[in-house]
Amino acid sequence: MSHRMEGVGQLPASYRHNRPLLSGVSDAEARQPGKSPPFSVNWVVGSVDLEIINTTTGRRSCGGPSRLCKHVLSARWARLYGRLSTRTPSPGDTPSMYCEAKLGAHTYQSVKQQLFKAFQKAGLGTWVRKPPEQQQFLLTL
Repeated sequence: MSHRMEGVGQLPASYRHNRPLLSGVSDAEARQPGKSPPFSVNWVVGSVDLEIINTTTGRRSCGGPSRLCKHVLSARWARLYGRLSTRTPSPGDTPSMYCEAKLGAHTYQSVKQQLFKAFQKAGLGTWVRKPPEQQQFLLTL
C-alpha cells in the first residue's frame, strides 16, 4: 500500500505518507499464494492483549465486536474529542450518524479523492466501496 501511494502528491499538514518498516516479499516469484487463514490478529502498543478476529464475520472469537471496527473506533474518537474540545456544541451541530460525521470531515474527503485519483492515474484501478449501509449507524458518546 505504501508504494502505491507514491503518486498521491502533496498532502495537507494534518496528513503524512507513513512508510512502515515491514518485512515483505521483494520477489513476486518467491511468493507462494494460498488460501488466507480464517483469522487475523491485532495488538495495541502498551497492551499485552492480542485480539483474534474471525475474518468471515469480523468479530472476536467470543462474538463481540473488534476494537478496530468502525463503531468502536468512532465511539473512542467521540469520547476523546469530548474530553479535548473546548467548544460547546450547539444542538444539531454534532452529527448523530457515522456517515454524517465522515461526510462532514471535508479535509479527509478531499484527501480520499486525491488518493483515488492517484490510484487510477497509476493504473491501479478503482477503490472497492463497501455498501453504504455499513456506515449508517448511530454514534455513541
